[in-house]
Amino acid sequence: MTGSVLLTGGIVVTCAGSDEVLWPADVLIDNGVITAIGRDLPAGDAQRVDVSGRIVMPGLVDTHRHTWQAVVRNIASDWTLDQYLVGLHIGLSRYFRPEDTYAGTLIGALEALDAGVTTLLDWSHNLFTPDHADAAVDALTDAGLRAVFAHGGGAQQWGGEMPSPVPHPEADVRRLRAGRFADNTGLVTMGLALRGPQFSTLEVTKGDFQLARELDLRISVHVGDGHWGKIKPIHQMNGEGLLSDQVTYVHCNTLADDELRLIADTGGTASIAPDVEMQMGHGWPATGRLLDLGVRPSLSVDVCSSIGGDMFTTMRTALAVQRATDNSAAVAAGEAPERVRLSCADVLRFATIEGARANGLDAVTGSLEVGKAADIVILAGDTLATMPMNNPVASIVYAAHPGMVRDVLVAGRFVKRDGKLVGVDLDRLRGLAEASRDHVISSLDGAEIGGGWQPDPKLLLA
Repeated sequence: MTGSVLLTGGIVVTCAGSDEVLWPADVLIDNGVITAIGRDLPAGDAQRVDVSGRIVMPGLVDTHRHTWQAVVRNIASDWTLDQYLVGLHIGLSRYFRPEDTYAGTLIGALEALDAGVTTLLDWSHNLFTPDHADAAVDALTDAGLRAVFAHGGGAQQWGGEMPSPVPHPEADVRRLRAGRFADNTGLVTMGLALRGPQFSTLEVTKGDFQLARELDLRISVHVGDGHWGKIKPIHQMNGEGLLSDQVTYVHCNTLADDELRLIADTGGTASIAPDVEMQMGHGWPATGRLLDLGVRPSLSVDVCSSIGGDMFTTMRTALAVQRATDNSAAVAAGEAPERVRLSCADVLRFATIEGARANGLDAVTGSLEVGKAADIVILAGDTLATMPMNNPVASIVYAAHPGMVRDVLVAGRFVKRDGKLVGVDLDRLRGLAEASRDHVISSLDGAEIGGGWQPDPKLLLA
């Protein structure tokens, strides 16, 4: 818990309404919770922090990131999806020791915090042993952010035959749910990252989903990833009664419209990763198609072994691609678009409150409202990219970047202050990262750094 803090004079973007901005305004925090938002709030004995001219916004929420891969960041930047499956899951993943999982998860989580991501669903699918799982949870805890540890199995489930007949590691899930995650009250809570019928047999999928229901754990599942999504995975799951409002469907690119409608009708949420989806061949991001059917998506970085880890870029990609898609339809019809369909405020909400909703945390975080946790990001407002300040929401979406993130609070505690993460030894982290990378890369014949390694996608069929 923390004491009282009063942020004074900021440009407060709440994300509680579609484009609510209070300018200037104060935010009062008491014991980690927002207790008042308004002008000229009495400070009492609170610590006063002058944020005049700066943007005060909810922390960003990522709904799907394979954080363990941070020690091999950018190794997959020129790979397709099948090359990624070969290089990471058939290849490198089996050589990760628990200490490598810890290093990757810690570095990746701190990268997220540094870029203003206060809540992260860690889609942790390299848990070869219970020690790997404990190492991942330890890293999320040590990083100090709000996280959902989504248990995703390990090389046994991902590195062999697809669709895999190997079930999710049930004993490890039960161990964690009965122990470290016996309740849902900590900064780090638990979910399940399941393969679904694209990557596991339908019988295995049914058993995995039943485990989640029995243990009352939310599910995140990949669907509609390029050619893997052509098997009608939503129809298969619907036929077995597996769809529900406790499921977040990741990607959705190649799902048919009637499958997206089933997601909407059963209360499901969606997570899109436009940067990775377009790079790796998943298909066009499903943003507009989801919106057409009443599903407001959340955003994710996804594969941090491929792209950068900040969500400002992801917001811009999501917005640009959907606007281009909408505009091209008008141009093809010989018409001039009268106005844009998707606004900056829409995309900012995808990255905040919709992300919190997809993570099952919208009552806790995702917007600046009285009674919610003080998960707050403060952006510099006096940069050459933002002066003069004319449209704070658009400045976040179109101009902001990690270097503008001056302060970050999680549950009212400063984890980044004046542009630097609090209590983080970068030299130590660099040593962890390089030692882990060197071990993993040297363990696989043919793997190398420098950008020249191109895994053979035909090995998926071997």
